[in-house]
Amino acid sequence: MSVSAPVGPTDSKSRRKAAIRRITVTAILTAMAFVLMYLEVPLPFMPPFLKFDFSEIPVLVGSFALGPVWGIVIELLKNLIHLPFTQTAGIGELSNFITGSLFAGISGLIYLKLHSRKGAAVSMAAGTLVLSVAAVPVNAYITLPLYASVMNFSTEAIIGMSAAVNPLIKSKMTLLLCAFVPFNLFKGIVVSVVTFFVYKPVSKLIHKTREITRGVRDEA
Repeated sequence: MSVSAPVGPTDSKSRRKAAIRRITVTAILTAMAFVLMYLEVPLPFMPPFLKFDFSEIPVLVGSFALGPVWGIVIELLKNLIHLPFTQTAGIGELSNFITGSLFAGISGLIYLKLHSRKGAAVSMAAGTLVLSVAAVPVNAYITLPLYASVMNFSTEAIIGMSAAVNPLIKSKMTLLLCAFVPFNLFKGIVVSVVTFFVYKPVSKLIHKTREITRGVRDEA
């Protein structure tokens, strides 16, 4: 029978410090992600309802600094805060949460094992691939049916709107393959590239936060 060592005041203080830092970093990154959601950019040949923003960058940084679970928490909070301002009855936020969580979660999970500059690049490449592939079932079985049932915005109407800017889109399958997949691929690549180049300036935050909250010192 083993007996756990008593928790001393130093350990308790360290845990409180870690918790405070974790919450503080999460709040800051959530606020940044929420603001960046409003800096939307329409893309050529993409349907008008698909607009690119940089809000996944703080989520990705949070996933690297705190771990994939906290990256998903930031993604959730970002979309919950945005709900009162939604124009899609929350459907856009739900889709954004699912795909963003997959992107940041997979990236952060791999980074746990490969916490270096090279590891960050590998993890973001994997996250981008998962994001692009997941776009098909997420939109086919969740987003599009919800638009039809909740907002009376049929898939046929979405196909027609999309075909006006991209003649390759003629059916539900071409909508998925020629709109949602390239959009999410572009999004993952751009977010990854920007995060990679800002990695060095924020790496001190990432490693210091990981050291305080996890007791691990990383090398990059």
